Amino acid sequence: MDHDLSSEIVIVGGGFSGLSAALELTARGFSVTVLEAEAEVGGLAGSFEVGGVKLEKFYHHWFTNDRHVMTLIDELGLADQVLLRTSKTGMYHANRTFRLSKPLDLLKFTPLGVIDRLRLGLLVFQARAVRDWMALESRTAEDWLIGLCGRKVYSVVWEPLLKGKFGPVAGEISAVWFWNKLALRGGSRGKDGQERLAYFRGGFAALAAAVCRRIEAGGGTVRTGVRATGLVVDRGRVVAVDTSQGRMAAGAVIFTSALPEIAEVMAPHLPAADIERMRAIRYLANVCLVLDLKRSLSGTYWLNVNDASFPFVGVIEHTNFEPPESYGGRHIVYLSKYLPESDALYQMDDAALCDYALPFLQRMFPDFRRDWINRATVWRARYSQPVVEKHYSRMIPPTATALGNAFICSMAQIYPEDRGTNYAIRNGRAIGRQVAEALGTPSAATAG
Repeated sequence: MDHDLSSEIVIVGGGFSGLSAALELTARGFSVTVLEAEAEVGGLAGSFEVGGVKLEKFYHHWFTNDRHVMTLIDELGLADQVLLRTSKTGMYHANRTFRLSKPLDLLKFTPLGVIDRLRLGLLVFQARAVRDWMALESRTAEDWLIGLCGRKVYSVVWEPLLKGKFGPVAGEISAVWFWNKLALRGGSRGKDGQERLAYFRGGFAALAAAVCRRIEAGGGTVRTGVRATGLVVDRGRVVAVDTSQGRMAAGAVIFTSALPEIAEVMAPHLPAADIERMRAIRYLANVCLVLDLKRSLSGTYWLNVNDASFPFVGVIEHTNFEPPESYGGRHIVYLSKYLPESDALYQMDDAALCDYALPFLQRMFPDFRRDWINRATVWRARYSQPVVEKHYSRMIPPTATALGNAFICSMAQIYPEDRGTNYAIRNGRAIGRQVAEALGTPSAATAG
């Protein structure tokens, strides 16, 4: 069949999946337009301004073994902009903070007896020894962890974190999800056992901007503030995309947003069973309170909160990772919570959420005072975390659809890894290659 290759390849979504797909396609000579509904690109790695500097709305970093993002940075000629930092992590339990940055810190973790501390310490090695992760698909994380660590370690360490992360569906989470978390973090430690993480000079916004520049240098276009609202289909193929700013011709479409949003646009044009499959994957929302402070709360970067009464799963003091000098001396703290969209915490207005959160913060850090706050900002993401349940591999929709030139590259398809920038880049580049192969060599018109 002949294809109209002179039409744009339209990519819906300007997160790192969409940008990576556009990068791959423009490098092959295709004409590409990225449509991003928000005012800036980046998706869940999008940023806002703090003291004239860009900061992520939701905390972000990379592991040192995140090779896909590192490869991209190398290709952009920006390897000298990667910042490697030692991570200081801890756990808040029973009104105490315990340092857990190094394996030896486990010896001081008194909520567990000596034998249970050893079992906890061995868990990362057991996770990294797993070779057939598919064998874990029929087990929940709870069942798998209790089998490896015992009930005591699970109830003190892992159960509060699972419930803090997944709330009412914590008991349904697949062992595969937890296995990958452990294996990934275990691979990001130095010889001394200290965890090392990576950041980009200028933040994730600077990396996204660099990718956009490369796309535009290849003839592509990135449009922000434009939402895809529908499709025009003729004889089983997309010929145009309806947007909030009008209709545009399309030789192919790649959707990179959340599956429920994709289903909404594609529903009139796909079999009902295909749409139902997209809608079957559940998501949790996220609410993130970002505090711009005059003073530091502690010396810890990542503090897991193992206290069921505390409304946030973690206290992430970003400026114990990327120093305060990067933000004009400000100290940046994230308070994050994954939850159903219907949860009262998600529905609160910004001021009420801040008022609700601060007493808990004062309980953890008795010296903290409200007048430390320069600014408090609340960010919400409706589709933040797919619920990775048992046999999740059977639930994931394929990248190709019944429409011959429409494709899906959503974070819910990242598996067995958990969603994140590194894998968004991997999957975005893969869908770019897939679409290029499906369309064949671009015509002179698209090579521009």
